[in-house]
Amino acid sequence: MRNSNNSPKVNAGSMADIAFLLLIFFLVTTTIPNDKGIARKLPEACPPGVKCDITKNERNVLRLSLNEFGELMVNETVTQMDELRELAKDFIDNNGDASCAFCKGKGVQASSDNPREAAISITTHRNTPYKDFIKVQDELTAAYLELRTAYAKSIFKKDASELSQMEMEIVKKAYPFQISEAAIQ
Repeated sequence: MRNSNNSPKVNAGSMADIAFLLLIFFLVTTTIPNDKGIARKLPEACPPGVKCDITKNERNVLRLSLNEFGELMVNETVTQMDELRELAKDFIDNNGDASCAFCKGKGVQASSDNPREAAISITTHRNTPYKDFIKVQDELTAAYLELRTAYAKSIFKKDASELSQMEMEIVKKAYPFQISEAAIQ
């Protein structure tokens, strides 16, 4: 006959050690993602008493807006996202020449005075999908990168990755990244 009062005993003395080792293992093997975000250099703060407002000629501003459905409008004309890069490059780099072939029929004035004057204004609805906002940022960054790379090759006869710091500053001054962002309700 069996004694039912004796239940098997579990030695829990090493449970704390096992839990501690598992904790150490997961802490050591887990990687924490390091998202960088969008790299932008913000303008310097305006000194007190100095008027820092910048007035741009309307022809030098390309107006982009994203609605709550992620639809892109360029100067109030619905535009496909995959057209944005070429449209931005043509707008920035046409030096006042209104012959932008890509811009015709897209509702875009094709006449920024020069790349140093060209600015892009982005207005987003507060419910715009984040992926669409990032896609616009990526396309604009790619447009500037392509323009700067072509400029570096034509002026310095080098790839952009081979430029010195001084040469890179010259390229950045020739094609300054001028973007204004605003959100609407």
